[in-house]
Amino acid sequence: MKGLKLNWAVVLFVVAMFGSLAVCDSPALAQGKKSGSNPTRSLRGHVFSRDNKPVARAVVYLTNTRTHVSETYISDPDGSYHFPWLSTRVDYEVHAEFQGARSETKFISSFDNRKEFDVVLRLQ
Repeated sequence: MKGLKLNWAVVLFVVAMFGSLAVCDSPALAQGKKSGSNPTRSLRGHVFSRDNKPVARAVVYLTNTRTHVSETYISDPDGSYHFPWLSTRVDYEVHAEFQGARSETKFISSFDNRKEFDVVLRLQ
């Protein structure tokens, strides 16, 4: 009976370890790791209308140009948005959309060594 309990304990331990590894190796979390091998950077900014008023609830699209995977952020009441933990090894495109209006697409290059980007998106 003790041997059986020990085996279940080992099985639960192994499952827990593999489960935590699977979560830690997810692409979203991998970008957030603060190791020296994969430094991160962040993007923040504001969405403005044609008449320079902040736009709340605009959809801001951030696209990884290598994988073509997009993330979205709904702008805050003051028009602000934020994407933390971006990889320094990837180029990104960012634009905003709101009620049929769209901003120009802005680019963030992997060759740009800044750690923080402040990008204003103006709807046209």
